[in-house]
Amino acid sequence: MERLFFRIGIWAAFLALVLAVSLGVYRFGLNQAMAQLTARGQADLVLAGDRFEARLQRYQELAVMLADHPRLVGLDAGPQMRDDAQDFLRGAADKTGALALVYMDAAGQVLAAAGAPLGRAALGGAWVRRAAQGALGTGHLSLSAAAGPRRAYFFAAPDFDTTGRVRAMLLVAVDIDELEFGWRSSRPTVFFTDQAGQVFMANRSELLFARLQSGAAGLVLEDGTARRIEQSWRGEEELWVLDLGPYIPRRALHLTKEMPVIAMRAEALVDVAPAERLALWQAMVIASVLVAFGAILFLVAERRRALEQANRQLEARVELRTEALRRAQAELVQAGKLGALGQMSAGISHELNQPLMAIGQFAENARRFLAQGQEAVARENLARISALSARAARIIKNLRAFARNESEPMSRVELGAVVATAAELVEARLSEEAVQLRWRRPSEPVFVRAGEVRLGQVFVNLITNAAEAMQGQDAPKEISIAVAHAAPGRVRVEVADSGPGIADPEKIFEPFYSTKAVGSAEGLGLGLSISYGLIESFGGRITGQNGALGGAVFAVELDLWEAGES
Repeated sequence: MERLFFRIGIWAAFLALVLAVSLGVYRFGLNQAMAQLTARGQADLVLAGDRFEARLQRYQELAVMLADHPRLVGLDAGPQMRDDAQDFLRGAADKTGALALVYMDAAGQVLAAAGAPLGRAALGGAWVRRAAQGALGTGHLSLSAAAGPRRAYFFAAPDFDTTGRVRAMLLVAVDIDELEFGWRSSRPTVFFTDQAGQVFMANRSELLFARLQSGAAGLVLEDGTARRIEQSWRGEEELWVLDLGPYIPRRALHLTKEMPVIAMRAEALVDVAPAERLALWQAMVIASVLVAFGAILFLVAERRRALEQANRQLEARVELRTEALRRAQAELVQAGKLGALGQMSAGISHELNQPLMAIGQFAENARRFLAQGQEAVARENLARISALSARAARIIKNLRAFARNESEPMSRVELGAVVATAAELVEARLSEEAVQLRWRRPSEPVFVRAGEVRLGQVFVNLITNAAEAMQGQDAPKEISIAVAHAAPGRVRVEVADSGPGIADPEKIFEPFYSTKAVGSAEGLGLGLSISYGLIESFGGRITGQNGALGGAVFAVELDLWEAGES
C-alpha cells in the first residue's frame, strides 16, 4: 500500500511538473508570438496611415498649384472668363478624381465650381476661414446626400494679390469613398478617428461613423447601438474584447498612431487568436512529449524493477550453482593432482627407493669403518647419507605441497622456483622415458601474481603432457622451457617439445578432449582444461599451437607482481 501511495505521489508530482512546464511554454510562446504580432501590426498601421496621407497629399498639392492659376484669376472681368474658369475646374476634377473644386473670393462668394454640389457647411467650414486668413486650411466633413452620408476631406488654399492680401481661395473636396476603394477587407482592421473620437475612415464598414466613448469604455455605432469594449493589458500591449461581427476580431491587439498632419489618429485591431492558438499548440505538444516521456520512463522503471527482482532471484540461483561449480572444480583440480601423482608414482618410488637403499648401504659401511678406526672414511659416508636424506625430504615436501588442496588467495610467487619445483617432480618420469629437459632458471627473480601450488600444477601438466606426446617416437625427445617478457607488465613462459604437434589446436583446451585411445589409463583429457581455468583465474592467458620447426608450443602469460601490491 505504501508503495502504491508513493507511485501515486510520483505521478501527481510529475503531472504538476508537466502542467507548470506547459504553462511556461504557453506564456513564452505567446509572448514571442505577440511580439511578432505587434511588430507586424504596427508596420501595417504605419503603411495604412502613410498611404492615406500620400493620397491626400496629391489633393493638397492640387489646391496649392491651382489657387493662383491664370485661368482662375480675374473672374469678375466678364461671363466669358467665368465660363472658361468653370471648364478649367471641371477638367481638373475629372483628371484628379476630386469630389468638387470651388473657386471663391475672400468673402466666401463662389466664383466658379465643378463636381458635386457642396452645402453651406462645407463652403463655410473652418478650412475656408483659415484660407481666408492666408493659411492652408484642412478638415473633414460628412456631407448629406440622397444615398446617405458622404465623407469628404477638404483642402483650402489662398491666392494673394500684389499687396499680399487674400483675394481668392480654391477649395478641393476629396471623396473618401474613392480613397477607400480597394482597401476594404484587407488585414488587419484599420480605422481613423478624429478628435471627437468618431471613426471617419475604416476598412470595415461596421466601424464607419461609430464613436468611441470617453475613456474607451465602449463603442457607439452609427445606428446608436452601444457595444462594450473590455480592455486589458499585457505589459505595454493593450487588448480589446468586443463583439462587432465575424469580420472584426473578437479578441484583438489595439494599436494606435497619431497623425497630426491630417489631425486624426490611426488605430488597428490585430486578431490575437492565431498567436494564442500557436502558443496553445506548442504547450500541448510539449505536454504530450513530456507525458509520453514520463510514460516511457514509468514503463522502463517497471520493467527495470521486474528485471531487478528476476535478477536477484537469478543471482541467488547462480550463486548456488557457482558454489557448486567451485566445489566441483576444486574436486577436479584435486583429482588432476592425484592423477598426475599416480602417473608419476613409479618414478617417485624409484627416486625414493634409490636414496633409501644407498642410505642403508652407506650406514652399514660407516659402522664397519668406525669399527676399524677409519673415522675419515666413516665421516664421508655419513655426509653422503645426509645429502641423500635431504634429497628424499625435498621430494616428499614437493609431493606434499603438490597434493594439498590449495584455497589460499593469489599472492607474490617466484616463477623460477615454481618451474624448478615442477621440473623436479617430473624428473624421475622424464629420466625413465629418456626425455631431455632444457631449462635455465632466470638469473634474477621473476615475481608473478598467482597461486604457487596451482601454478606448479599447470607446469607439471604441461611437462607431463609433452612427455606423453613423445612416447614411442625414435627421434630425440626434448622439452624446452623459456621465460621472457611479453607485453608491458606481463611475463611469458613457453613449454615446447619435439613431438608430433597438436592435431586440433582449437579443441586442445576443451574438457575431455584427448588424443589418447578410448579407455586408456593415461587420463581423461582434463589436464589442459584444468590448466586453462587456473591460468584464467590468475588473470593470465594460456595458448597452444604447433611450432614452426614441429612439435607443440604452449605459452603461459602472467601479470608481473607490482611493487607495493598487497
